[in-house]
Amino acid sequence: MDSMIVAAARALAAGDALGALNRVALRDDASALALRGIAMAQLGDLERARALLRRAAKAFGPREAVARARCALAAAEIALVTRDLGWPLATLETARATLASAGDVRNAAHARHLIARRLLLTGRVDDAERAIADLDVSLLPPASRAALELIVAGIALRRLRTRAARDALERAALAAESAGIASLAAEVERASFVLDTPAARLVGRGAERPLLLEEVEAVLASDALIVDACRNCVRHAGALVSLATRPVLFALARSLGEAWPHDVARDVLLVRAFGAKSVDDSHRARLRVEIGRLRVALTPLAEIRATKRGFALEPRRTSDVVVLARPVEEAHASVLALLDDGEAWSTSALALALGASQRTLQRALEDLAREGKVQPFGRGRSRRWIMPPVSGFTTALLLPAALPIG
Repeated sequence: MDSMIVAAARALAAGDALGALNRVALRDDASALALRGIAMAQLGDLERARALLRRAAKAFGPREAVARARCALAAAEIALVTRDLGWPLATLETARATLASAGDVRNAAHARHLIARRLLLTGRVDDAERAIADLDVSLLPPASRAALELIVAGIALRRLRTRAARDALERAALAAESAGIASLAAEVERASFVLDTPAARLVGRGAERPLLLEEVEAVLASDALIVDACRNCVRHAGALVSLATRPVLFALARSLGEAWPHDVARDVLLVRAFGAKSVDDSHRARLRVEIGRLRVALTPLAEIRATKRGFALEPRRTSDVVVLARPVEEAHASVLALLDDGEAWSTSALALALGASQRTLQRALEDLAREGKVQPFGRGRSRRWIMPPVSGFTTALLLPAALPIG
């Protein structure tokens, strides 16, 4: 490898994309094309970077499997940045295996880190944790160590382990400082902002207040019966009754939880659970049926007592009931939670991350665009959606597939 290629590679490792381009901008050999692609990616021209890496992968011959694997690694990283979640994970796994068998342990470790990032973005928290479980952090350069610690923090945040998340973010900040890359340090600082902004609201006894993530963790560890409107379930002391697929029952449970220790009038329950504008005997009959179903579902945790004017919730093994609500009640909160990372998402990537159909996501995005909460750019397959990166509240409890606590 000639001196210009080595110098360009070192410049890229230090985050000096322009310095790297100055050395290889006029060259079209395979190594130069790969370095130019990585430099263009660092400068933000991701489409040009993708094209250069494709050319580089073709230019490397069939005997240069390691070089082609490194190109695949760079292409995977660009796919993650552009939120191209349809990019085949098997290709990245093949590249990782090739690099590992060739003794390139640093890039093989980086591949595992990219696999974990992809898994975390799509809500596969367990798989992401397994992907980096035995990864030797010492194999990674400072920039990759910082990115890895961001993944560790992301996993901890999804599981509401705030102490572990804070420790990981502190390690990420130190690694970013060591790398000397300003954009990476800014990303770590933005991630740390999550821990110091409201993550939920606590509703009970006629009042409500915002909660930080650490306070949410404390509430979930308390002895109270919790009607969790972030996960649509009812929980107490490790026992959990999920009502995520039974929205009417959860609406009733939430109404009873917010009113506790008082009862809720039947007419109020009809409006909240069924949206009834006028009440007749058929509505009252349906309410009795749904209350009966809710009684059965909540049998391990609570009883529902009939009163003269309605119904009241009575916990079985505790003297307190609270409702844990989202920081902002939003019809399309999960979509906004993903867009809040400041990146540009395609409709297909959002659908994949949320486990919904693309048509459902298109309708949601159109509604949000009319309200001025998101903004599209591009046309056809290149259309992407963005929103302002600072929304005033953290979205850790709105992200897909966060594990239930307890």
